[in-house]
Amino acid sequence: QVQLVESGGGTVQPGGSLRLSCAVSGFTISNMYMSWVRQAPGKELEWVSDISNGDGGLTRYKDSVKGRFTISRDNAKNTLYLQMDSLKPEDTAVYKCALGGSVTWRTTNSWGQGTQVTVSS
Repeated sequence: QVQLVESGGGTVQPGGSLRLSCAVSGFTISNMYMSWVRQAPGKELEWVSDISNGDGGLTRYKDSVKGRFTISRDNAKNTLYLQMDSLKPEDTAVYKCALGGSVTWRTTNSWGQGTQVTVSS
């Protein structure tokens, strides 16, 4: 059974930083693209970033987070990360890690419960 457990969320001021982690069990993350998705209050889940399988050499980002967020993976720890810098109030959401890339994550139906990120002064 695949389990994805996110951590690292919190409340920060605009311009601040957070690093999210996603510990995965029951599945070897190096075998598949992985994504971070988020759900803002009153809105649907949306894709934020993905990283390729294997050594994770390819990364992609939603336009609004390019240059501010960095996705990475540690295959030895079976863990996915999202470094978030220069945070903005519009980044406020529950962040979840998901199996699959930008196109396929919805079809895997595999994501965690999420971690809350609140950006507020």
